[in-house]
Amino acid sequence: MTGPLLTVDGLTVRTGAGRELVSGLGFEIAPGERLGLIGESGSGKSLTTLAVLGLLPAGMTVTGSVRLDGTQIVGASEKTLVGVRGRSAAVVFQEPLTALDPLMRVGRQIAEPLRRRRDLKGAALKAAVADLLEQVRLPDPGRIARAFPHEISGGQRQRVALAMALACDPALLVADEPTTALDVTVQAEMLELIDGLVRERGMAVLFVSHDLAVVARVTDRVLVMKDGRAVESGAVTDVVRAPREAYTRALVDSARQLEAALDLDLGGAR
Repeated sequence: MTGPLLTVDGLTVRTGAGRELVSGLGFEIAPGERLGLIGESGSGKSLTTLAVLGLLPAGMTVTGSVRLDGTQIVGASEKTLVGVRGRSAAVVFQEPLTALDPLMRVGRQIAEPLRRRRDLKGAALKAAVADLLEQVRLPDPGRIARAFPHEISGGQRQRVALAMALACDPALLVADEPTTALDVTVQAEMLELIDGLVRERGMAVLFVSHDLAVVARVTDRVLVMKDGRAVESGAVTDVVRAPREAYTRALVDSARQLEAALDLDLGGAR
């Protein structure tokens, strides 16, 4: 496609009582581009991702424009949104244990979007499930496919969630704090996996985190949010080397403390 894959313009999210949680936000993501959305808890970043996917909880009101792969998300019908999710964009949430169905075997959960969106069945469906499990580097795909979510580790569950998100080859991967619930070693492995897979597939990424060190690992640009507003944006290396806002400088200082532990290169900023 030509032009941006995702365009957010004047996005405002309010509670039913009228309190603004996201205020006039705007940004774009080009095909294949990777944008990091960073801010502390309560900054509005996760609400922004939910708005992008048309998944805001009941009681919230949204105004402005969110255009994803040519489709206007704000005000769209559920039928339209269902057609967009999985194909134009897919999401990996923070806690896979709540994102996955506890009563359904892992293989069946991965098979569902393949069956519905790609019309796979029989041996072809089984092979596609196994292939996705191998792509996210899960050992013994047959055993994992037969397991229930509670029978595998947190890192394995997050890889399953990533496999489900990749099942229909979406143009945009939305990753909302996908490594926060993991320990440091597993977190680094997950970041490497996400980075490699999106590069191989040429996917765009909207990566949400409170940790600039994590965002620097998998994104090209960063947008910093505070109190529901964008306070700074730019190339990751530029923002790290010369942050303009005091809030961003605090995030950079925090990221430097984690750089050695996560073996990250934050653009040589010191």
